[in-house]
Amino acid sequence: MHRKIIHIDMDAFYASIEQRDNPDYRGKPIVVGGSPEGRGGVVATASYEARKFGIRSAMPSKKALELCPQVIFIVPRFDVYKTVSGQLRAIFSRYTDLIEPLSLDEAFLDVTEDKQGIASAIDIATAIRTAIKTELNLTASAGISINKFLAKIASDMNKPDGQTFIGPSRVESFMEALPVEKFFGVGKVTAAKMKSLGLFTGADLKKKEEAELVRHFGKTGHFYYKIARGIDDRPVQPDRETKSLAAEDTFQVDLTTLEEMTPQLEKIAGTVTNRLVRNQLKGRTITVKIKYADFRQITRSRSLSRATDNLATILQTAIDLLSASGLENKKIRLLGIAISNFDGDGSDSPASPDLNGGQLQLF
Repeated sequence: MHRKIIHIDMDAFYASIEQRDNPDYRGKPIVVGGSPEGRGGVVATASYEARKFGIRSAMPSKKALELCPQVIFIVPRFDVYKTVSGQLRAIFSRYTDLIEPLSLDEAFLDVTEDKQGIASAIDIATAIRTAIKTELNLTASAGISINKFLAKIASDMNKPDGQTFIGPSRVESFMEALPVEKFFGVGKVTAAKMKSLGLFTGADLKKKEEAELVRHFGKTGHFYYKIARGIDDRPVQPDRETKSLAAEDTFQVDLTTLEEMTPQLEKIAGTVTNRLVRNQLKGRTITVKIKYADFRQITRSRSLSRATDNLATILQTAIDLLSASGLENKKIRLLGIAISNFDGDGSDSPASPDLNGGQLQLF
């Protein structure tokens, strides 16, 4: 029997709450987070009006200002967002206790056996979205399928305020037609590499032996092999605790100087900072991941005296760690930053590999 998985993703969550609560913001380009002077900080969430100008989450506020000089910056109200997130959780709980939050505004639900005996995952997703709209005056998008990977992809296909169902009979054809750049975990550089190997769709991936994919993409090749066949056995885990947040980037041209690497680290640090802010987390341990052109890989970590979610602190620590790692005559193809040892978490260990683990951990 196939599982029935729903992925609920709120539409521009923080910005939508601000527009709901303040009529003056409605219909205007707003961002939550950042700085109106462009002096620092990153965008936590952009309204759909702001997104039309190219503003995106994790973008430095200076760039947001360049794209849209009239954009309105709003100081986050995390106490309000957390309250609304609790209200969302209460709505989800009417239908299932198997709820795996990914952040304040996003969650997986396993409704294989729903509490109200509705049986139809499509009807449950519709009921949840209707309740969110009528009770909270917000909108959500939903993806419904037989596993987490497909549900997550589906929730992004009809945004905002829509839902998509990928049923069992459609999984094979859907995955075969899916462009490789739409696969979770496949960024621009990996997509370019896949295309250089003649891999443009799930159907192309499906033709390759698992060993060949592993040879080209490392252990992630196992993931590509399974998911090209629509196989994702990860359960919805209600009690799973996020141990780390991370982001990384692979470069099309190897980097050789700190001057070349610093702008890339700034972009990666912005992504990590945004994830910390969105999840109301602060961490003490900062880990830099370095992969060389010969695929040799190292990590370097430093624990701070107090937990932080500050972009400047994270970036400077990452630069210091990178500088101290010995860059002379080295070619670097990948850099990553991870934050761990959150408030209340006694662990000092850096993030571990978990690309398809269902949490925010990326390496």
